[in-house]
Formats: sequence, structure tokens, C-alpha cells
Amino acid sequence: MLRIENLTKAYGDKKAVDCLTLHIEAGEMYAFIGHNGAGKTTTIKSCCGLLNFDEGEIFIDGYSIKENPIECKKRIAYLPDNPDLYEFMSGIKYLNFIADIYGVSKEDREERIKKYGDMLEITESLAQPISSYSHGMKQKIAIISALVHEPKLLIMDEPFVGLDPKAAFLLKEEMKRICENGGAIFFSTHVLDVAEKICDKIAIIKGGKLVKSGSMSEIKGDESLESVFLELEDTNV
Repeated sequence: MLRIENLTKAYGDKKAVDCLTLHIEAGEMYAFIGHNGAGKTTTIKSCCGLLNFDEGEIFIDGYSIKENPIECKKRIAYLPDNPDLYEFMSGIKYLNFIADIYGVSKEDREERIKKYGDMLEITESLAQPISSYSHGMKQKIAIISALVHEPKLLIMDEPFVGLDPKAAFLLKEEMKRICENGGAIFFSTHVLDVAEKICDKIAIIKGGKLVKSGSMSEIKGDESLESVFLELEDTNV
């Protein structure tokens, strides 16, 4: 579903991501962890076609993000840690705008917006301007906009930031459903206990380099994910 091959991205003399290779298969929920500045967001934005990279290649469902960016973007949804929404729009106008971009039919969008709006308890606020929303409400609108076209690959950067416990639980359940239906999830998080509980696989990045990747059981063994992560942070790459 997602193949990252020898991805390299530098800012001046500093390599933010250094020859990173990672494969995420259909049905997998893959956590991507590392300290601030490790290269997570650079990797994620490169996968979404938001950032040009210097070397390597990224394939989404077999399509190159460099050569076929539109085909790739049809198959993915990106949920950033701080959604940049059109705040002059109402919630419902924004969601319909996103549905238009992805060519979602009137019937399907109405069904999905109601489903996710009710699930996240924001349906009654959809007529209000986004500028009046709290951070948590904006995050919920971003989640619905990411799910409205039923992406094959959901890419997220700290998706649980700003969500109340119930909304975070419901998002985790929806992530599981996507994987059960043959999709895939690739997301960064600092909430290690969540990653440990729900993810099939995990990749740990440090200083732009992949330190470890594999199944959750292989990576953590009998230890907690937090312990493994802190041990790796104390070692030199």
C-alpha cells in the first residue's frame, strides 16, 4: 500500500530524513515514532506529496508520488497535527467542498457526513462557521474530511492531539475498521501506549535514520514500548 524507498530529504547541510526505507502493507496499522525533529513530519509530508524530496521514491498503491501525484492523492487522506481549515466556511460547506474535490456522490457524502458527524457529536454544529470552533471541533472536522472519500491509506501526524477521550476512542475504532476492510494506516504519535495497544507494526526514527522497524512483538519483546524507545534514544545512531 505504501512503499518508501531510500527517502532522503535535506535542509541545507542537514539531512532531515536519511535513506529511509519502509513498507506498509494493506491491512496494517503502522506507528511511526521518534522525538521532535527526528524526521517524522518530513517523511509524512513527502508521502502525501506536500514536500519535494532529494532522493528515493515513494509508491502508493503502486503509483509513484513523483510521477503520478494525482492518482496517489485520490487514494490517501492526510490528517495533520494542526489542521489548516478554511475558517470562513461553515463545517458542512467545508465537508462538501472536500467531497467535491474527491468526486464523492451526493448520496454517499450525505451518508458519511451524518455517520461521522453523529459519531463525533458535531452534527449540530456543522452549520456554524469553522472560525467559531474549538481546537477539538476543528480536529473532528478534519477527521471527517479525511474519511469522507473512504481512502485506502490514511496518513496522520499526531492524530489524537486535541481530541477528548471519547473522540480519540472512536477514531481508534475507525482506524481498526479501515484496516479490517483492506486499507492501511501510517501515523506518527508520541502517545506510546496507544501505539503499543492498537498497532501491528512500528518504525522508530532517530536523527532522520530508521533505527528499528517490524512487528510490535518483535520490537518490544517483553518490555514496554516506552522502555524500548527510551533505550534507543540513549544510544548513538
